Amino acid sequence: MTDTIAIVGAGQAALQTAESLRRGGFAGHLVMVSDEPHPAYQRPPLSKKYLAGELPLERMWLKPAAFYESHQVDLRLNVRATAIHRDRQQLELSQGEPIQYSQLLLATGASPRQSTAPGVSLQGIHALRSISDADLIRARLKPGSRVVIVGGGYMGLEVAATCRGLGCQVDVLEMGARVMNRVVAPVISDFFTAEHRRAGVSIHLGTTVTGFLAAASDPTRVATVLASDGKEYPADEVIIAMGVQPNIDLATRAGLDCENGIAVDETCRTNDPLIFSAGDCCSQVNHRYAKRIRLESVDNAFEQAKTVASNMLGTRTVHDKLPWFWSDQYDLKILIVGLNIDYDQVVLRGTPDSRSFSCAYLRDARLIAMDCINNAKDYMAAKKLIADKPLCDLSRLADPTIPLKDTVA
Repeated sequence: MTDTIAIVGAGQAALQTAESLRRGGFAGHLVMVSDEPHPAYQRPPLSKKYLAGELPLERMWLKPAAFYESHQVDLRLNVRATAIHRDRQQLELSQGEPIQYSQLLLATGASPRQSTAPGVSLQGIHALRSISDADLIRARLKPGSRVVIVGGGYMGLEVAATCRGLGCQVDVLEMGARVMNRVVAPVISDFFTAEHRRAGVSIHLGTTVTGFLAAASDPTRVATVLASDGKEYPADEVIIAMGVQPNIDLATRAGLDCENGIAVDETCRTNDPLIFSAGDCCSQVNHRYAKRIRLESVDNAFEQAKTVASNMLGTRTVHDKLPWFWSDQYDLKILIVGLNIDYDQVVLRGTPDSRSFSCAYLRDARLIAMDCINNAKDYMAAKKLIADKPLCDLSRLADPTIPLKDTVA
């Protein structure tokens, strides 16, 4: 059998794996299958600059078209992987002959969670996960458009900021008691709520959607969002931003272990030694935080992909990188390093009023994560402190005039 590595997906993890394999000397057949019409592109700008019309399509590509030819990547777009026959190492496709693989990467990504409220199938109700989604939404937005965003997480708030920049009227309906409630401390939630309200966004907390109603003039198109607070929110467009769920159907039907994603070991290998997974679709035990975690981030996809390629090439490599993330809202950049899992103390460095401050999460007086708002210096220093795990002097940590690196007890 020809040495063939098949990659399902064409996002960040898929592309980086292909590039790393070629750089590492893989000379066999390399085939990449994606059900999208586009080659690998950036996803973070979809809710920001691309949605705002500030980033042209040609700048969204992670690699130019010539990359796939020069690296001999057999890229097959608009093709869906339909089944994995592990017993004969075969990947079945929606069109074309099955692929006989020697090793397989599942980089299937994630899909937006959808509302189940009555009327959700009306036109004008959108998810935002792809270029096609962003193009459809952007074509509908104009100054004065009434936009209702369902969900007050990072994505929902980024879209809210973009829509306000386009002159839209924006309502955010968040079912939790505060925005970004699963990922940041209350002080950060309060800060971003205040910033959005100052920019003219109406944020409604503790509010769930109970239904969508069409316009009398057009029974096919949404006009009103019904909510648990008893109010009716007029809507020209509705954007569902309720998070994502990993695409695991292909894996589960093949009998691969799944646990909040495709379960992989420290080398990004599934319970089938010939099949790997990387990116938003997979979960992995993070030894630093002693939990199986699924991370939705560009950096994690990039680093896991390099780990996959190394292991496919026969060099055992462990993925153990400190995770980091970012979000841009208005002129605010929040840089997050580490995971605030099971923290027992929060220390604020600086004041939210300054619009440049940090929030340190500690466990047993050791830094485990930090949110840095317009504060890149703390972010850079936090990477080392979290990795080294020293005891922190809490009084020095709370003093923003003291460099973060000098707050060790």
